[in-house]
Amino acid sequence: MKIYVSHSRNFDYLNELYKPLKEAGLPVEFIFPHEDGSESFDAKDLFQNHKVDYVLAEVSQPATGQGIELGWADIFGVPIICFYKSGTKPARSLMGITGRIIEYGDSTDLINKLVVELGLNIA
Repeated sequence: MKIYVSHSRNFDYLNELYKPLKEAGLPVEFIFPHEDGSESFDAKDLFQNHKVDYVLAEVSQPATGQGIELGWADIFGVPIICFYKSGTKPARSLMGITGRIIEYGDSTDLINKLVVELGLNIA
């Protein structure tokens, strides 16, 4: 299973998002678009050519680029799962692209809820 990780660039996504996902040991291949820098990433090609199974969107902070990515994913039929951190308020417009908008408390809670949402069997 391949999952594209979408997010705002306005927080420490390397340590707060990428690192916990990598260290979780899930049976998933994550695509981290800004792991090697903040340059543009061609997500549209991934979605259009069905090279990913899901988009995991961390939506605690609004971001125009992320909104464009989520629009592409929706148009090309890639399932979107949104997560937002407790104490933040995600954009209501997300309901137009997915009914899967999940609140989490910390990185452990995010991983646990992702496992349930994806129906992963982990020991």
